[in-house]
Amino acid sequence: MQTMRSYDPVVEAMVGYAAAEAGNGLAYVRITGAQSKQLLRIGFRVTASKPWSDRTIGYAALTAVSHALGKRGAREVRFILGNPEFVEEIATGQGVGETLVLSYVRLRCALNSLAKFGVQAGATEDLTNRARAEVVLNVAA
Repeated sequence: MQTMRSYDPVVEAMVGYAAAEAGNGLAYVRITGAQSKQLLRIGFRVTASKPWSDRTIGYAALTAVSHALGKRGAREVRFILGNPEFVEEIATGQGVGETLVLSYVRLRCALNSLAKFGVQAGATEDLTNRARAEVVLNVAA
């Protein structure tokens, strides 16, 4: 996997993610910028209390991805996620339950560290399936 070059400040990031029962997670991110295309593999940890929902895992994954892209020089990011309801929740803040408030705040802080961001729903099944397969393989090993 490559590191992002500093001349790709505006990127599209398709994100697929999964986490194991122990909380170790993995996100695959397909980056498309003006100068390059890349696939990033980003580890993360779910720290919220169990039981974890897909949204709980999503918050942890997207927070880690946001931090990683910012460190690699991305300034404007359009995130594409596979769950339309999760996208709506991130964009509006509506529907965030009591148990997810802290995760939501952490994510918004990470997103707000970028100059500009957007979230939209799209097809990310290939990345999600890849993350799930690797998480399962690592658990079995």
